[in-house]
Amino acid sequence: MLRRPRWSAALLAVTLAAAVVAAAPSVTQPLLRAAGRALVLSEPASPADIIVITSDSAGAGALHAADLVKKGIATRVAVFTDPPSGEDLEFIRRGLPYEDTAARQIRQLNALGITDVVKIPRDEAGSGGEGRSLAPWSDQHAIGSIVLVAASDHSRRLRRVLDRDMKGHAARVTVQAERYSGFDPEKWWQTRSGARIGIIELEKLALDVVLHPLSF
Repeated sequence: MLRRPRWSAALLAVTLAAAVVAAAPSVTQPLLRAAGRALVLSEPASPADIIVITSDSAGAGALHAADLVKKGIATRVAVFTDPPSGEDLEFIRRGLPYEDTAARQIRQLNALGITDVVKIPRDEAGSGGEGRSLAPWSDQHAIGSIVLVAASDHSRRLRRVLDRDMKGHAARVTVQAERYSGFDPEKWWQTRSGARIGIIELEKLALDVVLHPLSF
């Protein structure tokens, strides 16, 4: 008889607990706030070689990167290429205009006055793909320090991913959570979209902890 992986029970428990908690915010607000804060990490930024923004930080990441440039953190910004999938491939097959996330972020950065923008090649989607792409790219371009702007709701999880993927590589990475998205760790459960994002990201963070307990 097939056995479920042990982590599946833990994941199910987290999902059910998050759903119960979200259903009674008036009773459990301190716990909900603590859960929201657990998702978000924003480390102090100091001058770096380059600012990198994740694909899922979208326009909020571009805005935050522009703020960092104005503060003198770095003059260059990098974006990850966005491998096409699903409907994107169909647009390309039909020869129709298609603007991927990288192109959109570059256009937004240019509009914000940031013209020194480079692309980081990426073969797979998700935060894991970005971490695995960032490590060799930073080696190839002799990058010593990076400020990475991430979507606030999974900045903590991305920190854990980077701790694993950047091990043995020279670049020092500082993670900053963008400040312009709609996710509010102090009251995420009060809206349907916030609750959906919060529960999904708590599940993913819990799974990462179970699969990689030695990551810090």
